[in-house]
Amino acid sequence: MSEHLLYDFSADTIDGRPQPLSDFKGRLLLVVNTASACGYTPQFAGLESLWKEFQGRGLTVMGFPSNEFGAQDPGSNGEIAAFCQKNYGVSFPMMAKVQVNGPQAHPLWQWLREQAPGTSPDGAIAWNFAKFLIGRDGRVLHRFEPGDKPAALRPAIEAAL
Repeated sequence: MSEHLLYDFSADTIDGRPQPLSDFKGRLLLVVNTASACGYTPQFAGLESLWKEFQGRGLTVMGFPSNEFGAQDPGSNGEIAAFCQKNYGVSFPMMAKVQVNGPQAHPLWQWLREQAPGTSPDGAIAWNFAKFLIGRDGRVLHRFEPGDKPAALRPAIEAAL
C-alpha cells in the first residue's frame, strides 16, 4: 500500500484553480464523487447539511464530479457548479470533474481506492456518491458506498472529530 497521505495530492477547484490538499491539514475530510443527474443526486442536500453542521468543528466536505457512471454529469464544470448551487445550495468545496476508476483516474482517487478498496477486489468505485472519510492525519478512516445516505455517516464523523 502507498505510504502517501491525502496531503500529498492536489486537485483543481471547479473554477479551475489548483488546490493543494495540504491546505486541509488538521481537518477531517469527506471526499465524494458526485453527479448531477443520478438517483443519488439528492444526497447533495444531506452532504450540505453535514457541512453546515460540522464545518466549525473541523469537517470539510469535498465533491468531485464524475461523468463515468451512466454519463450522469455531462456538463461543464461551470454548469455543474451552477446546478449544485441552484438546486441544493451547495457551499462546500466542489472540485473539477475527474475520473475515479481506471488508468485515467485522478491520482487522489487511485490512492483512495487503494487505501479503502471496499467490496470490489480492485477497489473500483461502484457508482456516483461513494464517500471516503479522511482523518485529521490525512489517512483514510472509512469508505462508504453510494447507497449510504449522508445522515448515516454522522456517527463516524462525530467519532473522528
